[in-house]
Amino acid sequence: MNIALISDVHANVVALEAVLEDMGGRGVERILCAGDIVGYYPYPDETVSLLREREVMCIQGNHDRAVLSTGTGGMNPQAGSAAKWTANNIAPFSIAFLRSLPRHLSLELGGVRVAMYHGAPFDDDHYIFEDEAEEVLLRMAGCELLVLGHTHVPYIKRFPGGTIVNPGSVGQPRDGDPDACYAIFDTDRRRAAYLRVPYDIERVAERTVGSGLPRPLADRLWSGR
Repeated sequence: MNIALISDVHANVVALEAVLEDMGGRGVERILCAGDIVGYYPYPDETVSLLREREVMCIQGNHDRAVLSTGTGGMNPQAGSAAKWTANNIAPFSIAFLRSLPRHLSLELGGVRVAMYHGAPFDDDHYIFEDEAEEVLLRMAGCELLVLGHTHVPYIKRFPGGTIVNPGSVGQPRDGDPDACYAIFDTDRRRAAYLRVPYDIERVAERTVGSGLPRPLADRLWSGR
């Protein structure tokens, strides 16, 4: 069974469409999303609608919670501004969808115990970068496959007890590559790989600025930083 793993879409539906199209022909049977569905970019309702249409299993991220609570404490000015913009421009059906999502998820897929958190099993808002991704997190989450988001930087780490995967970011990569990023986990081989997908950045950047969102959010799409 192939499981597609995505995270940090951030209302960039153009990137999401490209990623979903890239999954075609790869034998993907289930898609999991590790949070931050909205925030930063100008397509919150389109993003929610597409995730619902594709029956993607999602959890909340910190930007999703910020939009629901209209609380932006701890966010930088651009992120806070985008969260407020989203709260003022998002439809009720999208709010209801975000509110219905759990903060983390545990399930079995293809005979593999899977757990998914936006930040870390011990703290929803903690950034787990590759050098901090240790096997103890698998034991803490009680799983063989641990899916994390939040950092926007992809990595795959294998241990005797399982695998930790951060699929990077669909909507705002931060590893120096502007292409959208996601991962696929093969439950039969217990192996993961991440993939990069180009998309129409110019279209998103123009809409971002035209919508009144901070220009640096548009500019950073070109650099992947």
